[in-house]
Amino acid sequence: MGLLDRFRRATSGRSGVSRPGGADRRYLAEWVCAHAGVEGFVEPKTTVTDVTIVLIAADGEWTRRIVGEAGARRAAKDLGIPVYDVGRTGYPQRMRDYDARRRIERQRAAERDLDGL
Repeated sequence: MGLLDRFRRATSGRSGVSRPGGADRRYLAEWVCAHAGVEGFVEPKTTVTDVTIVLIAADGEWTRRIVGEAGARRAAKDLGIPVYDVGRTGYPQRMRDYDARRRIERQRAAERDLDGL
């Protein structure tokens, strides 16, 4: 038995990446209902993850799930949202702005915690 045989056998022919189950589909549907102006952005497969979909709301808040090759477009269709290919469109500026705001909020919270010591 080779060094990697144990790992190969453990995946039983699967890619080792979980496919979107009922819980993921429910989460995405609830997320879309709770946010306005949601669009889907499909990210390509990498060496670490399978194809993912990033849902981005109008205010820039976002969430990401691994959905697989066919699952990304199907999820967007089921959710009734537009879907774009990140490789072609890139991420919207509102997502970067949201991340920048959150980073500032975390820094300020950390500074308040240090001041309280």
